[in-house]
Amino acid sequence: MSSRSPDEFRLGVRPYDRGAGTGDEPEDPHELLHRARRLTVHGHPGAGSAWERAATALRRAGGALTPGDHADALDATALDCRGAARPAAGPLFFRAADLHERAGQRGKALVSRARALVAGPGPGATACARLAELCERASALHRVGQAGAAETATVRLLHGRIRADLLGTAPDPAAEAAALREDLARLIAFAAPHRADPAVARVLADTRALLGRITAPDDPAAAEAQLRAALDDHRAGGRTWPATEHHLLLSAVLRATGAHEEAAAVLRAALVPQVTDTPLRAADRARLCLALARTVAGSGEQGRTARSAEKAAGAAEAEGAAEAAAETAAAPEEEPAEEREELMKPEEPEETAQEDGERLALLAEAVRHTEGPARDVRVGALARLLLGVAHAERGGWDRALALLEQALPGFQDDGDTAGRVRTRAWLAECLLHLGEPGRAAREYALAAAAARPWGDPRPGAALTRRAEHVLGLAGTRGPVPEIPGTGGTVYADAKAGTGPSAEGGAPGGGARGAWPGLRALPEPFGPPERYQVDVYGEVGGAGPQAATAPGTRVQGCE
Repeated sequence: MSSRSPDEFRLGVRPYDRGAGTGDEPEDPHELLHRARRLTVHGHPGAGSAWERAATALRRAGGALTPGDHADALDATALDCRGAARPAAGPLFFRAADLHERAGQRGKALVSRARALVAGPGPGATACARLAELCERASALHRVGQAGAAETATVRLLHGRIRADLLGTAPDPAAEAAALREDLARLIAFAAPHRADPAVARVLADTRALLGRITAPDDPAAAEAQLRAALDDHRAGGRTWPATEHHLLLSAVLRATGAHEEAAAVLRAALVPQVTDTPLRAADRARLCLALARTVAGSGEQGRTARSAEKAAGAAEAEGAAEAAAETAAAPEEEPAEEREELMKPEEPEETAQEDGERLALLAEAVRHTEGPARDVRVGALARLLLGVAHAERGGWDRALALLEQALPGFQDDGDTAGRVRTRAWLAECLLHLGEPGRAAREYALAAAAARPWGDPRPGAALTRRAEHVLGLAGTRGPVPEIPGTGGTVYADAKAGTGPSAEGGAPGGGARGAWPGLRALPEPFGPPERYQVDVYGEVGGAGPQAATAPGTRVQGCE
């Protein structure tokens, strides 16, 4: 009997790969089975592949997995469902719950059912209410010894994750967040005495990470302490595999407080762990690369701002010294003026070039790790957009165009309006610089139409004006003609008298550089409300696209 059910084949779940460290694995079926069970208890990312090897060895020896082991194997398979395979997770968890019930594992069955609810498409109030019922059942089973501490704590943690995802829908999000923090603190107090159990240690680490997440917008220092404790708990008991979400959250908190260098160090350590028996998943490595690229850019900007302020202060001091000298001497000395000129010299470009080069390399690596059939569509689209924009800003319009054309379908599939608008606008700018103003105007018009429903009318109006300007470069006068997909003629928001000097660009695509309005457009995958997490691990904030663009939820099944 294989551990793979018909559900997995029907839903297109990828087969288990052999994973890392297969050279020292035992060949005896029972030893393989023992190893799979041990990895499952520890929550090891390689548990799924271990179960497949154990099932294969047992089948060859004439044996089969028990219902309980089969259920654990299905749980491990569902936990591996990420990116495009994520919709398959829910049915697999429900199938695992049924098998756990058959095996008399009532606590495990509750965990599988809770995971199925969290893995569903956009879990809402109904799923939250059902999870609350599962929490009550888990606590009742724990009191009579039919559910372990790890199982009870896991169900409570999953309920906490759903509540965190729904904070923006509460009448008073801050009050609800405070209540959730109290409940998570009680969960930590419940789990802490059992931390010697590897399964409980894992829940404890994830609970601290969730607590850090919903604390970050209100108390960054407390959030940092919780996230560092989460990483300590993750490493407890020799668990050496990466905790990507924890690293992303911690680095984002450090970045938000201005500690860019420390944030970069956290991300570099996550990308190149000193000791690990499991390599990073491709999608996790891509997210870490994107976050590090963002951190490097922020660190460079922070350093340049500090150096500019220092130079300005020095120049003012030199100016004051020169004025004082002029009052006490017939003629001012030349040295202060020379020093003043030295202070006012522009920054040396070497450091900026190095920062830009590292950022470009990180974005390219992120793109490489989002290729393949099991790719994460959201992360892949974002990586291609960012790399495309980076090339466009350096004048590589043809290379940027290719990347942006690859990114656009990902934003369309995911439904992220901000990403679609930003990608189309940069794509239009590339076409303009490549000498195709007609196509550029069309893309700008499509971007304007997508942005118009936002609560903030400014992006749509600016894009409409840009479309009309670019169409004028193509030799057409008047408003942009009706284009399929724009919902009608694009001119309602445009202001009269917007000339080439305001918009930039010249006939034939010879523009002076990228249109400045591109950088003012909302970023894709921005967190829709205060306590949500974006792809970089950043918590909080809202943009004009909040009404239409979903945020990135923290993985709910781990």
